Amino acid sequence: MVSYPEKERYDYNDLLQIMRILRSPGGCIWDREQTHESIRRDFLEEVYEVCEAIDEGNPEHLCEELGDVLLQVVFHADIAQEEGLFTQLEVCDGICRKLIYRHPHVFGDVSVSSSAEVLDNWDQLKQKEKAQQTGTDVLCAVSKALPALWRAEKLQHKAAKRGVKQTPDEAAARIKAAAESLPAAPTAENVGQALGALLFAAAGLCDSLELDSEAVLTAASQSFIDRFAAAEASGAALSAKLLDEE
Repeated sequence: MVSYPEKERYDYNDLLQIMRILRSPGGCIWDREQTHESIRRDFLEEVYEVCEAIDEGNPEHLCEELGDVLLQVVFHADIAQEEGLFTQLEVCDGICRKLIYRHPHVFGDVSVSSSAEVLDNWDQLKQKEKAQQTGTDVLCAVSKALPALWRAEKLQHKAAKRGVKQTPDEAAARIKAAAESLPAAPTAENVGQALGALLFAAAGLCDSLELDSEAVLTAASQSFIDRFAAAEASGAALSAKLLDEE
């Protein structure tokens, strides 16, 4: 048994110490066995739960879930520290330096008049920092781990800043063209490319209208749940008609 002092309020240093104890020889077998890869999905789940708490507008739930995300950050950093890759302090140092560097209008002599200018400066400084010299470099830097719809929207948003910009009407026309290219008798073998083009075009329309594609799809999914629940509660026959928005 490991004795740890009871406190009225614990802080970040306590979290670091508790994690070290859990991963020590006398700590927790499960925690010692974990790797970056084994807890990768846990990190994603905790971040999504933070998003859910934000959507709920529940501060207590948000506070709890932010703590779970913080645990994941400390967990990964502790694993890296044990492997001699980097330390907890280097993680903090890196983000502090990034924030100072990318806010020259606060910590330097750059003047801005709008949030749009702040974002433009951020992108330019990021490209310089990452040595992104071409538009292709910028697109390739968009994380492949993002949800596919979100990534498609972000790629088109960045491309638009380099001239590949479309109007909402043009984006809608591309959706119609992609839908018309779908095979009359779709199968797993013949529908992939056309369906991908349709989803990519839909993400493009969201970007052109400044809509969050993930939020739009989430709302549609919830609407389907509501229709399904209403039909089931009323005893109505369940059929594919429920997939149609009324």
